[in-house]
Amino acid sequence: MISNQKAFTLIEMLIVLLIISVLIILIVPNLSGKTKDVNTKGCDALVAVVQAQVESYALDNGVFPHSLQSLVTEEYITEKQLYCGNKGDRPLRYDAEKGRVLPPSDR
Repeated sequence: MISNQKAFTLIEMLIVLLIISVLIILIVPNLSGKTKDVNTKGCDALVAVVQAQVESYALDNGVFPHSLQSLVTEEYITEKQLYCGNKGDRPLRYDAEKGRVLPPSDR
């Protein structure tokens, strides 16, 4: 008895795999190129948050904090918020005279 089953041929499967491979080759570099942009924007947002806490400290105490560590001690920010990135190797900078929080120097 001959069965009339429909299935994909080897050629059709190879063509589908080729198309998927081409799509992956086009999409993956675009995703990896955005990592730096995301990290930069995340760091900028962190600087803005810490700057707001510096100003809040100044309103509460009448002076700018002597260092960002003072904000941690007074529980305005957490220890993690002193650094950009997940590794903790890019500390934020702080100008105590002007009360300005600055991004890490590697930018």
